[in-house]
Amino acid sequence: MTVSEQDSTDSKESDSVKETLDWSCWLIVASLVGAFGSSFLYGYNLSVVNAPTLYIKSFYNESWERRHGHPIDQDTLTLLWSVTVSIFAIGGLVGTLLVKLIGKVLGRKHTLLVNNGFAISAALLMACSLQAGAFEMLIVGRFIMGVDGGIALSALPMYLNEISPKAIRGSLGQVTAIFICVGVFVGQLLGLPELLGKESTWPYLFGVIAVPALVQLVTLPFLPESPRYLLFEKHNQAGAEKAFRTFLGKEDVSREVEEVLAESRLQRNIHLVSVLELLRSPFVRWQVITVVITMASYQLCGLNAIWFYTNSIFGKAGVPPEKIPYITLSTGGIETLAAIFSGLVIERLGRRPLLMGGFGLMALFFGILTVTLTLQDHAPWIPYLSIVCILAIIASFCSGPGGIPFILTGEFFQQPQRPAAFIIAGTVNWLSNFAVGLLFPFIQKSLDTYCFLVFAAICLTGAIYFYFVLPETKNRTHAEISQAFAKRNKAYPPEENTDSSVSDNKVARRPEQDSASTLDNYVKNGIV
Repeated sequence: MTVSEQDSTDSKESDSVKETLDWSCWLIVASLVGAFGSSFLYGYNLSVVNAPTLYIKSFYNESWERRHGHPIDQDTLTLLWSVTVSIFAIGGLVGTLLVKLIGKVLGRKHTLLVNNGFAISAALLMACSLQAGAFEMLIVGRFIMGVDGGIALSALPMYLNEISPKAIRGSLGQVTAIFICVGVFVGQLLGLPELLGKESTWPYLFGVIAVPALVQLVTLPFLPESPRYLLFEKHNQAGAEKAFRTFLGKEDVSREVEEVLAESRLQRNIHLVSVLELLRSPFVRWQVITVVITMASYQLCGLNAIWFYTNSIFGKAGVPPEKIPYITLSTGGIETLAAIFSGLVIERLGRRPLLMGGFGLMALFFGILTVTLTLQDHAPWIPYLSIVCILAIIASFCSGPGGIPFILTGEFFQQPQRPAAFIIAGTVNWLSNFAVGLLFPFIQKSLDTYCFLVFAAICLTGAIYFYFVLPETKNRTHAEISQAFAKRNKAYPPEENTDSSVSDNKVARRPEQDSASTLDNYVKNGIV
């Protein structure tokens, strides 16, 4: 064996060891505990209201008749149910707007801890609503649970992004999406009649919410705060070094600390930016546009419409009505498996192919589903093709578009920009969620099965946009990602490439006057 071959072999072994070391025990614990008490609850609350719908409406009617002496009219009942479902999105928007304020004071970890208070109080309100005979408790509980979801879907991706090495940043970020899918599946499972989906036990479906929150409340205090938060905003280098050692599972963290310190020196005179400042910044204009389009596509891609048709399609395929809830579990299982698959391959394939491929396949299968639903009475085998299309759409969504939007928001922006970026992303996410819930019944009524062509057009538009605009962010530093957007923004960020200079084990030296001049220009423009 030659010297060069030996060096190559040693390099490969070194890379393999490094990749193994990236997945430390505490990093895995932090991601699992964080996601179980946060994104899991978001997914669970998306599906948990479906099974007990008839029992909840009956509870509303009984409460109304007890108070007013006559049954509730149908329009009022429909309005109350619509409010019960949609107020979750309103609460999510409120929670998103609270993240920056809470996160600045408490940090990432303690924001997640405080958020458990919302989940536990919401669980108690909703679980006790039947016994108290007050349907308002259920509606208020749904709103508070929405606040919890809004905070969780911003604080958790920020925390995971800041504690993970760049080599596994995408895989760790996909934990958020995986637990959303697991939450949806568990909500469907517990809603079965043999478990908690009965008239006497449906309040316990909401009481279960307290369990993940309590697990996180007990476990998370033993984990460190985000080391980047400690260095950037608390200027606690000793605490940051300790956090890096814990999460990375190694003693020598000088390289990681110097990487963050170099970025900190560049931005030492720059404050935590507001949403308005971020929107006005020419240096991140296309990053903001991309996050808005990604989050809007995430909610408007039509996955919610799929759930509307699932039962009727299964019925047309000959599935007995009493068996449909069990068959519907397959959709939750497909979601979970596709999200796990995405987490396994995201660092090999990258974000860009998974997003483009996911939305592109969704557009294709939406087109086929429109044809099969239109012709489903012409042949007995066509409804089965519709079922295949539904499962394919769900798998396409969860293999890429289901989790990557949260990862990209953390990757596009520097530390002082990140809270404002997550506020923008969360606002678009929850407003789009609310718009779908509000407008879809009218779209479905006017277009019937052709409504899927609207979603196919949205998915296709998203895929085309990502093809032309989105750069690959896999295994790239924040500085490198900013440089990738610079040409399109027609405004270049500061020349100091802090991350890459550290990776070469040396910080680029420049005359003090030039550095100060660049930074002064940057601050005058209000740009991070």
